[in-house]
Amino acid sequence: MSGGRGWIRLIPIAVLVTALLAGVVTWAQSGSIQRDLAADAQAALAAAGLPPGQVSFDGRDATLSGFPPDKALKALEVVQNVDGVRAAQISGDVIPVAPSPSQTTPRPTTTPSTPSPPPTTTTTAPPPTDKAGVQAEIDRMLAEAPISFVPDTARLTPEGEQAARDVGIALAKSPSAFRYRVTGHVARGPGGESAALKLSRDRARAVARILTSNGLTAGRVTSRGLGDTRPATGGEDRRVEITVV
Repeated sequence: MSGGRGWIRLIPIAVLVTALLAGVVTWAQSGSIQRDLAADAQAALAAAGLPPGQVSFDGRDATLSGFPPDKALKALEVVQNVDGVRAAQISGDVIPVAPSPSQTTPRPTTTPSTPSPPPTTTTTAPPPTDKAGVQAEIDRMLAEAPISFVPDTARLTPEGEQAARDVGIALAKSPSAFRYRVTGHVARGPGGESAALKLSRDRARAVARILTSNGLTAGRVTSRGLGDTRPATGGEDRRVEITVV
């Protein structure tokens, strides 16, 4: 009987020893997991280019400390994504702050999905439809770009030809009932009155041909030369006038 009671007294001791051994094994395994997670976390932080800091583990839960405030949030995100980490937190000695505007990448002002603003267009006033308005437009164009000729000839200069062409294009848009008279004026030269009259007629005809070749029908344009009989008052005697009739 005494021997049986001795074995019974040894059973609790065996159970206690077994529990202690199991606890030692569990503690050793837990420490190994924590060391592995800490090493993995530090490697991930280094790969992300973050400055060194402290990462401690309680099981699979991480606590970060020692990181600059502007890097703490990024470090927390990196550690949370480490395989095997259950949760992560920042210790109380660091207050995370968001990156300053200078550290963020500016967003583009426009994206492919954002429609571009419509192009601006310049509107011009419609051409005049009354005789007074058309005559005013002719006078304005000739004042800005007079119709000029090579001296003592009926051959237009390049600038004069362009000026006559511009007038013809503009008059082609006027009401079809309007008619136009081209009048040539010259100053008296060595050839006298007859030479001046002929030159003025030839110049008027040259301008009329340009007008009819740029939109006006021949029936809407007449020409005449007045030689030197109507000198300009305060202006140029050598000139070509275009009048609405």
